Amino acid sequence: MENPPDYKKTLNLPRTEFPMKANLPQREPERLSWWKDQRIYERLLEKNRNCPPFRFHDGPPYANGHIHQGHMLNRILKDIVLKSRSMAGRYVDFIPGWDCHGLPIELQVDRRLGPKKREMTRNQIRDACRAYAEEWIEVQRQEFRRLGVFGRWEQPYLTMDYAYEAATVRELAKFAASGGLYRGKKPVFWCIHDRTALAEAEVEYDDHVSPSIWVAMDAVGPVEGVGERVRLVIWTTTPWTLPANLAIAVHPDFEYVGYRLDDSVLVLAKERLVPFLKEVFPDHLRDGEPDPARIVATVSGRSLEGLRYRHPFLDRESPVILGEHVTLEQGSGLVHTAPGHGQEDYEVGLVYGLPILNPVDDGGYFTAEAGAELSGQRIFDANPRIVEMLRASGHLLKDGQIQHSYPHCWRCSNPVVFRATSQWFISMEANDLRKIALEEVDRVQWIPRWGRERIRGMLENRPDWCISRQRAWGTPIPIVFCEDCGEPLVSAELMNRVADFIEKEGGNTWFERPVEDFLPEGTRCACGGTRFRKEEDILDVWFDSGVSFAAVLEPRLGLPADLYLEGSDQHRGWFHSSLLCSVGTRGHAPYRAVLTHGFVVDGEGRKLSKRLGNYIDPHKLIAQYGAEIVRLWVASEDFRGDIRSSPEIFRQLGEAYFRIRNTLRYCLSNLYDFDPAKDAVPTEKLPALERWVDGRRGAFVSKVRRAYDDYEFHLVYKAALDFCANEVSAILADIRKDVLYCDRPDSHARRSTQTVLYRIARDLCLCLAPILSFTMEEAWSHLPGTREDSVFLAELPEPDSVDAELEARFEKLLAVRSAVARELEAERREKRIGKSLEAKVVLGAEGELHALLEEAKDELAAFLIVSQVELRKGGSEGTRAEGIDLFVKVLPAAGEKCVRCWIYYEDLGVDPAHPQLCRRCADAVAAST
Repeated sequence: MENPPDYKKTLNLPRTEFPMKANLPQREPERLSWWKDQRIYERLLEKNRNCPPFRFHDGPPYANGHIHQGHMLNRILKDIVLKSRSMAGRYVDFIPGWDCHGLPIELQVDRRLGPKKREMTRNQIRDACRAYAEEWIEVQRQEFRRLGVFGRWEQPYLTMDYAYEAATVRELAKFAASGGLYRGKKPVFWCIHDRTALAEAEVEYDDHVSPSIWVAMDAVGPVEGVGERVRLVIWTTTPWTLPANLAIAVHPDFEYVGYRLDDSVLVLAKERLVPFLKEVFPDHLRDGEPDPARIVATVSGRSLEGLRYRHPFLDRESPVILGEHVTLEQGSGLVHTAPGHGQEDYEVGLVYGLPILNPVDDGGYFTAEAGAELSGQRIFDANPRIVEMLRASGHLLKDGQIQHSYPHCWRCSNPVVFRATSQWFISMEANDLRKIALEEVDRVQWIPRWGRERIRGMLENRPDWCISRQRAWGTPIPIVFCEDCGEPLVSAELMNRVADFIEKEGGNTWFERPVEDFLPEGTRCACGGTRFRKEEDILDVWFDSGVSFAAVLEPRLGLPADLYLEGSDQHRGWFHSSLLCSVGTRGHAPYRAVLTHGFVVDGEGRKLSKRLGNYIDPHKLIAQYGAEIVRLWVASEDFRGDIRSSPEIFRQLGEAYFRIRNTLRYCLSNLYDFDPAKDAVPTEKLPALERWVDGRRGAFVSKVRRAYDDYEFHLVYKAALDFCANEVSAILADIRKDVLYCDRPDSHARRSTQTVLYRIARDLCLCLAPILSFTMEEAWSHLPGTREDSVFLAELPEPDSVDAELEARFEKLLAVRSAVARELEAERREKRIGKSLEAKVVLGAEGELHALLEEAKDELAAFLIVSQVELRKGGSEGTRAEGIDLFVKVLPAAGEKCVRCWIYYEDLGVDPAHPQLCRRCADAVAAST
């Protein structure tokens, strides 16, 4: 007896060289090498050279240390923008940058050099800092490239490049020429650990435990309307600032009371009396109220102006002054005022002509001006001593501790102080800098919109910008001082001359060459002096990076940038400094739109920390999952809020990635014999199902294009997952598996399905390439037919118009399919059928639904994946479907099963050569032999 034919060999089974297993950590480096060898980014620029430019400017990361997840988030977001805009036909010349100057590098070099540093010149230290920055730039360059990020990695901009330093000085010269640059002595944030001034952007607020003391200052003589032995009550959390106390401020419009305590009268704000007594003298309260008999006077703040008091431990008298900044939120309503240690104190001190006393040196030690008992002590260490001095002299009313938000240096994390020093400032009022900057903020598109209010609030309240630093590693400030009178000579001409030297020789030249090399001929001070010394301070690194629009963007692509994209902390950082630099020199913002992302947090929303054990090392992340899953992580959430990161999240993303990859693999595996140039079926000749799925492909493309345009990358991710899971896998692949496997290879039905699968695979590659760059490039190389060498050299597909009538038709047909699927599953549970092809379905419907089903009658069995469908008009036989006017009854299929396609037929074996096959399968087998 002959063996039955092996019909399995005649099926069009899927096959492809696109592997099921991604092996991303192993394969990605090969793709990186291919992109580099093939010059893909350079060719993309060449292809789009005559396209409208998209000016996308990179905020420079700091050249110190390995990258972390925040860097990954930022760089990948920028890469998605770059690729999506480039593939949409824009010229995106993306020049990555690095911020190279500043304290963190200098401190690392200090540690590396150790005692050797004391024997080195300033420029030798600067050279060591430059070498250190160069090391980390190369490390970070490779780490960023490993993420699949495109850009001009071999021609980045560095803030320490000679040309960049020269551009920085030329921008400073513009402020000098306009009168916006000045030297002043005022309180600035000062890090006593690093011995330098800090910008507001270099200060972070964190919880800190400080002393909390109530002090009584003795008035000089009797006070009219109050009495004798009057004592003014102040509250402070910084006892170390008391040696610099030069006034007590009261609000002119507040009411103040005299409260008798033993043989003295305490003066404090009326509204602060109860809180004061509750904390300091709780036994003075009865049912929460003070004894009225003890309140001996009520006076206005204005009447106290000019009253004098004695310092509690130094031999001087000081005045009571008026200040609108005094509040009733804390303390006594009388504010200890030290113009050398606070911005508001400084400003009110100017009104009253108070000296700017600063008895603290660069390292945070008291000078002789603080008195013999405190001189030489570290200020924070001296707090207990000051409290004891006050206690001993009878001026201390109460002491304790308070936990509150306090400014810390963002580099070394130590508490900072306000300290009056001579610094260089950019005025916020000169040339209406603040006013114009606020106007420009309203012209910029802020994404999210709350960014506008955030930066406005910062601009409205910020002081003048302190741009000088007392360190070695940075861009020099080319200003000279007269040796005779000590006054500075601020000259734009001098600065521009120095910039020319720097462009050729670097910033070191300012510290190397004699001052005479830089001075224009005939330079003379207003006092007549001709001998000068050079300023040794360097520029704030925020000024360095803030002028990047002038050093990088303007000469190459022009202004303004179409987009700045950084973390939300840059409202006070790079966005802020760039805005002030541009408005101060150009009169307008350097950007049209500003997009911010949140911070990376763990799965529970907590800040990442090695101490908490929730920090994920980027190198381990890539080694385990590959950069592709990291890229998918970036695109999977709305990055405008904080982004969650945890092993479980990456595991779930790995599963989502493989659903997308397997969809692509399914499409490609059914295209092995398809040539789109010869075999593609025109859209109008496609069967209804294929036309509908092709329309859904078009809708997917529309969603993706819109999401890229709106920077809503998480919607691209969601649209891709939904499209792959629903229209492709659950509908097209499920329904057309029979056609793809069992039809003649060149049948119209099979070529129709292949046409749509080809369009799906092509558009998935194109639409997801900006996000899943490695995978889509790999899949693109397996796509049949003629194509560009790289997916990135192709363009995003154009969205197709929607066939509303077809959409409405399939909405009803899919409802019928769902209803039938429920009944088939019920029959399967009762074990009356196994696979759905063992079933015949009877459908009862009326009106429009019956007409629709009648029109689709020839396709219904395949659409429902059953062997036969009987359509009846009306009737109530079977189960009434939910949500649709339809009756469904499932019966066993009539006839016998075709052994090749497993569909039941009543006329099986019409071809005597193949008695076990249906007519369609017999024809297919004949065609294959």
